[in-house]
Amino acid sequence: MVLIVTTIHKKEDAQKIGKGLLTHRLIVCYNLFPIESAFWWKGKIEEGNETMMIMKTKKENFGNVEEFIQKNSGYEVPEVIQINVSKVNKPYLLWLESEVK
Repeated sequence: MVLIVTTIHKKEDAQKIGKGLLTHRLIVCYNLFPIESAFWWKGKIEEGNETMMIMKTKKENFGNVEEFIQKNSGYEVPEVIQINVSKVNKPYLLWLESEVK
């Protein structure tokens, strides 16, 4: 199991991405958090509000999830980070494995 983290400009867009990934069975679930961001972009510091997504899936799905986010995020350079999970309770892992492609 891995967690995939990304940020999306609008909550509504994050929900569409999450539901699309669920529909394609590429993730088992997603969580959304409102965040404030500051970052370097094209030579200057930008600030704004974004929605952070945390998605749970199988390690082998990272490439497909990444591609889906790149096509649907609206960002020129979307953040797509994989976090490897070293431990997870067995019932949750079995549920994930039974629901995700």
